[in-house]
Amino acid sequence: MTTVRAPRLEKITPANLEAALALRVRPEQEFAVDPVAHSLAEAYVRPGKAWPRVIVDGGRVVGFVMAFLDFDWRDDGTDVRSGLWRLNIAADEQGRGYGRFAVNAVAEELRRRGTNALHVTWHPGAHGPENFYLTLGFEKTAEKVNDEHVGVLRL
Repeated sequence: MTTVRAPRLEKITPANLEAALALRVRPEQEFAVDPVAHSLAEAYVRPGKAWPRVIVDGGRVVGFVMAFLDFDWRDDGTDVRSGLWRLNIAADEQGRGYGRFAVNAVAEELRRRGTNALHVTWHPGAHGPENFYLTLGFEKTAEKVNDEHVGVLRL
């Protein structure tokens, strides 16, 4: 009998930190997402706003995801949003459903917190994640942030 394992999210701990820091996306995707170390530094300086997790399958760390929670989008209190801040899937683990799993897990966490929309931004480009997000049901808005497109998934 074969045991079927499902991916899961885990908090960053001393036991998985090195594996998280070692994650690398494909070279042609590096323009589109910051390394995990940068994300963890941002999480450190924004406690309560960042929700970093590793994606684990069996005993392997296969990716990293970080949500943003109740973030003041315009720095003036008029537009508070939550969403997907970072998604890094290891180069040799891509195409196995881990990205979809991570986005769905973030969506579920935001629903649990009473949020009705999941926001994401992405860099345009041939090797960027736009098609991935649109396939998951995100709607591309007319809004841009620092030359990145903004998408929203209604929860």
